[in-house]
Amino acid sequence: MAIYLRDDDKCVLLALSDEGECVGLLEAALRYDYVEGCSTQPVCYLEGLFVSPQFRGKQIARKLVQACERWGRERGCVEMASDAELANQSSIEMHQKLGFVEANRNVHFVRRLRENPLNV
Repeated sequence: MAIYLRDDDKCVLLALSDEGECVGLLEAALRYDYVEGCSTQPVCYLEGLFVSPQFRGKQIARKLVQACERWGRERGCVEMASDAELANQSSIEMHQKLGFVEANRNVHFVRRLRENPLNV
């Protein structure tokens, strides 16, 4: 979190309850490398979004994303992107409700080349 707070290309937004309790968090960053489905740079990339379960369905995610959109536009972005795990259907549905359009689906692979020296 300290990295985000020191970097002008990163954004942290909080949603607070009437009592001042943090009930939502959004992290975003400007990405200058290739972003799946995008054709411009930088891209305002939604790195993480969380709303406390008891506060879901109250438009908190929508308001956080709208604030993030403003942040991105102020920095020259014309596109916003995000991702979700294939098995995270609730995240996929939330993205769709917020106006995101699916750009692609990927399965990522890893192959270990040698043993991790820290696990000796």
